[in-house]
Amino acid sequence: MNKQTSDFQAVSSATVQSPILPTQNILGVDVADLSLDEALKFTHGRLALELFTPITFLNAHNGNIAQREIHFADVLDDFTVLSDGIGVDIASKILYGEKFKANLNGTDFIPALLRTSPRRLKVALYGARPGIAKKAADAFAQMDDRHVYRSVGHGFIGAKKQAAMLEEILKWKPDVMLVAKGVPAQEFWIHRHLSERHCTLAFGVGALFDFVAGNVARAPNWMRTIRAEWLYRLIQEPGRMWRRYIIGNPVFLIHVIKQKMGWSPERKVS
Repeated sequence: MNKQTSDFQAVSSATVQSPILPTQNILGVDVADLSLDEALKFTHGRLALELFTPITFLNAHNGNIAQREIHFADVLDDFTVLSDGIGVDIASKILYGEKFKANLNGTDFIPALLRTSPRRLKVALYGARPGIAKKAADAFAQMDDRHVYRSVGHGFIGAKKQAAMLEEILKWKPDVMLVAKGVPAQEFWIHRHLSERHCTLAFGVGALFDFVAGNVARAPNWMRTIRAEWLYRLIQEPGRMWRRYIIGNPVFLIHVIKQKMGWSPERKVS
């Protein structure tokens, strides 16, 4: 597929309701090619009009999963997908000759969204290990106390508690719902369980709560600047991360080269 070059606009209500986002197709997933300001305008516009929008992020790891699990790639068709990390920038450079406008990883984008909101928001946090969502909610409140943050459940609650949680979410209807259940479980969960009746923006956020709560340290600024945060995570957790980065990154690049040569994965017939 070729890069879609439609100009992004987020000015009129009509544009926000039916945005034409510039995208780059990375391994069968259309990834929005937006600057930080453009992405914030888009999300604030959806919030202003209360238009349900599931959002997630594509990096090399997620791209590999989308190759292995075609149902995951199909689910991503219903998400606005933002670019995350140096891997997708390299893919974009190989496929289209230029990198994405911005690295919109969730660890930086979610705080930016909350910080730049023109109005008070209700923010629900669901997922991670017991107690982590509450710690993350408290940490978010310290960053910006204009908003109301509520931990609605950890990532290991059973079906009965999950059903009760969804009923509470229906009653409260948060503006933003952050779901941290890991990829691809969080995207499947959003796809199956959330709608415009539950919230406006639904994000799959991976390890965000652990970072915000301080359970997992982020790379120093200089490593983020040179796009080596993945290396810092590998050094921190080699037993858990070696397969994702040492094996996963080369596999991702092989998939990208195959796409460049005209190969594309077979998508299931709906």
